[in-house]
Amino acid sequence: MLIELHGVKKDYPLGKTTVHAIRGISLSIEEGEFSVIAGPSGSGKTTLLNLMGLLDYPTEGKILFEGTDVSGIRDSEATRIRKTRIGFIFQSFNLIPVLTALENVELPLILKGISSKERRKKAIKIMEEANIMDIAEHKPDELSGGQRQRVAIARALVGDPDIVFADEPTANLDSETGLQIIRLMEEMNRIEEVTFVFSTHDRRIISLAKRKVELRDGKIVNNVI
Repeated sequence: MLIELHGVKKDYPLGKTTVHAIRGISLSIEEGEFSVIAGPSGSGKTTLLNLMGLLDYPTEGKILFEGTDVSGIRDSEATRIRKTRIGFIFQSFNLIPVLTALENVELPLILKGISSKERRKKAIKIMEEANIMDIAEHKPDELSGGQRQRVAIARALVGDPDIVFADEPTANLDSETGLQIIRLMEEMNRIEEVTFVFSTHDRRIISLAKRKVELRDGKIVNNVI
């Protein structure tokens, strides 16, 4: 099993009250899955994604990564795992504006200390698969929303992660572009055999998912494979 959650809770202080964002979730994600976490706004989708992606830590419960408890690991160790094993795709793209598309895709490899020759080779390969080599020298403000999201997907995949977390990846795209992005991620799941976990409202992604996890008020109300 790639990721396992056991009785995970996440609380946030808000003034004199406490927000119970995640309320005792247990869930397993297997290698190669194309899975969706769905639910209304405020249901805890992004919080759950952040916990599984080691961007946040649970208040209670355990999170296992390939059988190892990562619930309370040091920030440095969490960073190492994120750099080497996990990719992220955000709805706001999160591209660095002063870098070209190619340089944005290369960035995770720079952080991993890979040589310039090798990282250029890997970046070009994944950008060719994402069909964006024609915009390699363009900066983000010269790109459409769909092109930016393709760059973000290539960046998430260039380091050969075991799992990619995508938070509302089609939220800022028109319907046609969103469909192209969905097809691209499905193709990457098939070709690269990367595990994908989405947080989304998009019914098209939900319909393609092998596993559908529905949240309500921080709890799983449906988990269908």
